[in-house]
Amino acid sequence: MPGKIRKLIDELIDLRAQGNQSLMSTTRTKLLLKGIDSGKFTDESVDDPVVIGKIRQIAQEMNITLKG
Repeated sequence: MPGKIRKLIDELIDLRAQGNQSLMSTTRTKLLLKGIDSGKFTDESVDDPVVIGKIRQIAQEMNITLKG
């Protein structure tokens, strides 16, 4: 199902920032520093299991549980 990466990124940012624009920006930067460019993925992006694993690992490091 295409778009899963985008959904996971959005969920991670939403859960971490909880509406705080500054934390949203910081979280995007942290993702970028760890090799995940959040602007690169869209709802039509092909789901890459390696990228999905990286996002889940980053979420775990931030003590965030992703549902998606």
